Amino acid sequence: MKFNVSRDALLKPLQLVAGVVEKRQTLPVLANVLMQLQGQELSLTGTDLEVEIVGRLGVDGVEMEGEVTVPARKLLDICRSLPDGAELKFERDGERLVLRSGRSRFQLSTLPAADFPNQEEASAQTRFDISQREIRRLIEATSFAMAQQDVRYYLNGLLLECRPQQLRAVATDGHRLALCDRDAPGLDVSEPIQAIVPRKGVLELGRLLEDSDAQAQVVLGNNHIRVVSGPFTFTSKLVDGKFPDYERVLPRGAGNVVYADRQGLRQAFSRAAILSNEKYRGVRLQVSEGLLQIVANNPEQEEAEEQIMVDYVGEPMEIGFNVSYLLDVTGAIHSGQIRISLADANSSALLQQPEEGDAVYVIMPMRL
Repeated sequence: MKFNVSRDALLKPLQLVAGVVEKRQTLPVLANVLMQLQGQELSLTGTDLEVEIVGRLGVDGVEMEGEVTVPARKLLDICRSLPDGAELKFERDGERLVLRSGRSRFQLSTLPAADFPNQEEASAQTRFDISQREIRRLIEATSFAMAQQDVRYYLNGLLLECRPQQLRAVATDGHRLALCDRDAPGLDVSEPIQAIVPRKGVLELGRLLEDSDAQAQVVLGNNHIRVVSGPFTFTSKLVDGKFPDYERVLPRGAGNVVYADRQGLRQAFSRAAILSNEKYRGVRLQVSEGLLQIVANNPEQEEAEEQIMVDYVGEPMEIGFNVSYLLDVTGAIHSGQIRISLADANSSALLQQPEEGDAVYVIMPMRL
């Protein structure tokens, strides 16, 4: 195995592939990246047995093909520390991979490529093309609401629902819910197909996708999802579980509607959050005609109070929320205004864009 490649061409795919590799592994080979050289193409593979990313790039000076695994973090750190535009020369030397660049020389230990786990080919339930921008938007709009290490393991991920000509993403941790729809003209299904992508897979896929119209092919199997976009192939196991019936928690007929300037509201929440209880993060929203008052206090008897002019006509109301959830939603919505629909002090709030938006958010109230 012998080839040359520029540091800049190698760095991006290596960063993305190494991102999947876990620092602490039960199998030593899982701390490595698999390098496979065929013709003028080098492929890099990293996996933690749940998520796998393959990156491909062109190389030159190929004298011998082959495959080998090397420590992912060490190779990445070496490449990062070399100067921009550096030319790298790789050569297999027995049980070592030698990397030369200018006057620098590194010998990396290797493990046999045969020991590297191979993801089985996913049997496709459905297959469709969609732009990278659309999938990225779905992830950005919803992923913050995924649970972390919840015993209800099916909440520790993102629900992807394939609907006729439409792709939907839903995330919830039991206290809030985020839902986003995007058009997918290539999606030809007669009835909805659901798949839960694990949390790590969602975050890695978000890093992988670009904000461009470049097409990605999505293959959804019974227990795998595969996304092929340009030189990268992303594969993840799916969470084996039943996602809750999210449509039941979407508030219906919440008659009290508040319209507010999104940026002003977000800044007010940020300031009030400073003096909220660090553990519970609760704030009280007191809404009356034309005015929203935000009040936060903590066990040290400190208090923050913010007043914002809003468009609201209705009965005065007071309702408590976790301010972190409000900040997440006001950050995920990109319109100038935000619409908050409230039924009463004990019911969930529905937050969305006033115009035709692609996402809706539900936040459960807190007792303060």
